[in-house]
Amino acid sequence: MVRNCAKCKTEIPDDVELDPFASAYPCCNKCWEEWRQYRIMVMNEMKLDMSVADHRKLVKKYEKVFVGVMTPEGDIINFADENKRKPDSPL
Repeated sequence: MVRNCAKCKTEIPDDVELDPFASAYPCCNKCWEEWRQYRIMVMNEMKLDMSVADHRKLVKKYEKVFVGVMTPEGDIINFADENKRKPDSPL
């Protein structure tokens, strides 16, 4: 089965082992490492405390926006639906 990265759209070979959290999207290891660095900036800039459930939810939302499966407004992006697919227009 061919897997494509949700962020950069490159093909992920079957023999590459993804991070368990990254495989949920799927997201390649390079993009996932970018997210891990970006996540630290998000937490520091917004002064988030990971012991607070609402703060963890906010980081999860930023994660989904970063990998490209959710819009900043919170809408889920369904690329399987051809009617909602507009590759020429920005999100």
